[in-house]
Amino acid sequence: MRVVQATEFGGPEVLAAAEVPNPEPGPDQVVVALTFADVLFLDTLIRNGGWATRFFDRTPPFVPGTGGVGTVIAVGSGVDSAWLGRRVLAAAETGYAEQIALPVGQILPVPDGVDDQTAAALLHDGATAVGLDRLGEPRRGQWVLITAAAGGAGSQLVQLAAGAGARVIAAASTEDKRAFVKKLGAELTVDYTQPNWDDQVRTATGGGVSLAYDGAGGELAAATFSTIVDGGRLVSYGTTNGFASLDQDDAARRRIEIITPVASGTLNDEHLPDTARALALAAEGRLRPTISAVYPLVNAADAHRDLEARKLTGKALLAIS
Repeated sequence: MRVVQATEFGGPEVLAAAEVPNPEPGPDQVVVALTFADVLFLDTLIRNGGWATRFFDRTPPFVPGTGGVGTVIAVGSGVDSAWLGRRVLAAAETGYAEQIALPVGQILPVPDGVDDQTAAALLHDGATAVGLDRLGEPRRGQWVLITAAAGGAGSQLVQLAAGAGARVIAAASTEDKRAFVKKLGAELTVDYTQPNWDDQVRTATGGGVSLAYDGAGGELAAATFSTIVDGGRLVSYGTTNGFASLDQDDAARRRIEIITPVASGTLNDEHLPDTARALALAAEGRLRPTISAVYPLVNAADAHRDLEARKLTGKALLAIS
């Protein structure tokens, strides 16, 4: 079968197509023939090597990815044969491949009303948005700031917060991205690449927001933190600019609760239930992931380049077949 491998750690050019044997299911495993694979900014961090050894056990050559959507074509011992032929969402430790083997406990049936591309777009970003929504608990009439709002997870989080009746301020880096999130339900938008963007947030809200989602990390997280009123809440999940470094003493003094679900692993603990919830919301028409670009499997390097260049709004996928 055809896969794309990271032949070594480095830039997008290290991604190369290869032929490898088809996987065989082990006990309690299934094999899924993928139609679409998820592509995350996280994949670029692992490919570069910085995160591969710090947080993940990846040694080149390896097949990147974190799963996708497809059909169960084989089952191992201990697996109900009723799974054969079913369309499923597969959360795996690989994905840039025509077929993947994984434990049966890591697949979910895809509802009939959800197409393959939508399902693949929900696998991580949809589940992340649902998990962040659960942790932040946006409420009707509450000012909520969402940074990196035009990304795969951020754009779905905008929909969920606006759907809860919150007054959403979406921070994004370009005019097109800000127009995009406005259509998703954001009441106001700001350009967080500009100086004093946090002042704009405080002015627009009459003092600050009650809840903020930090989807960028790094120094931008500190500016996001500064927009929160005393007694508010920050959910910091962004890693594009590195993990957030925040003043814990100031947070304690101002009674601001800081939730770091990525660093603490909180989202991982609830990934499958959150994914199932995202699928159900999509089937009900309440969550609509925006797919920015679909790349052929062999062009995975182009997907990585566009992600790193911040060219995309919404979600990127790989078309496997």
